[in-house]
Amino acid sequence: MDVSEYAADQTKNCKLFSKIPEMLKGEPCFLGIDEAGRGPVLGPMVYATCFCPLSCKEKLANLGCDDSKALKEEQRDELFQKLDNCTDDFVGWIMNILSPNYISTSMLSRTKYNLNSISHDTAIDLIKSVQNLGIELKEVYVDTVGSPVTYTAKLKERFPSIDITVESKADATYPIVSAASICAKVCRDKTVKNWKFSDKIQVAENYGSGYPSDPSTKAWLRQSIDPVFGFPDFVRFSWSTAKNILEDEAVAVEWPDEEEEEGDKKSNTPAITSFFSNDSKKRNRHTFFKENHLNTVGSF
Repeated sequence: MDVSEYAADQTKNCKLFSKIPEMLKGEPCFLGIDEAGRGPVLGPMVYATCFCPLSCKEKLANLGCDDSKALKEEQRDELFQKLDNCTDDFVGWIMNILSPNYISTSMLSRTKYNLNSISHDTAIDLIKSVQNLGIELKEVYVDTVGSPVTYTAKLKERFPSIDITVESKADATYPIVSAASICAKVCRDKTVKNWKFSDKIQVAENYGSGYPSDPSTKAWLRQSIDPVFGFPDFVRFSWSTAKNILEDEAVAVEWPDEEEEEGDKKSNTPAITSFFSNDSKKRNRHTFFKENHLNTVGSF
């Protein structure tokens, strides 16, 4: 698997496509969706879809795909190679690598965008990406994120003509989801192993599993923090584990703009929200508005 496109800029998301067999464009198809790397504080999260014709369901099942978490690394690599070899025949795949930077900035944005919403939107985008290839989808199988009922309704609203199945542990039930799970896990493992740290950053090689509960990961986080610049872009700084270490180890930062939003008491600077008030009597209007006879909308 070639992840060099993502490695060229690890701060941005990257979508990878397999070869698409012509057979997929001539028959009704089904697809499965799963992810890898939802919980870790380190590295990207990878969402993957695997798809093939409905007529090849048994053929896909005979490849022996299983839940990636139940397989050893060598087994996953072997199964992915089988899947990838079938892209000349009846299988296609797409992987969306979500960078740690994207995940963190999304979760910490002013407009709440949590991990469940990111996951749902990424899955929707994968389905649309397959459709944009000219593939007719009849069935979609998804490993749930959050409530299966809510998730199903959300997908049905977007894709009313497709038969949608959303279940917990779908990767252990449906071979097409197992195939997607293997694609996602192999891709994430490869990006993590081949992560390119900046030449200016000295980091230890042993960062453990990447999960917040791993003592090796916690130790690596404390060793890798810069007191001024924080963590390298390998870290999801929106995770509570990372935020707590930042509070303990990094230099404290004051954000004056937070005070200005409430009004600077020392200089009597009004809060910015006061400029949107409809009560013009409470504040002096700028001479520009007076000279040009401009009034607040709705005051006539």
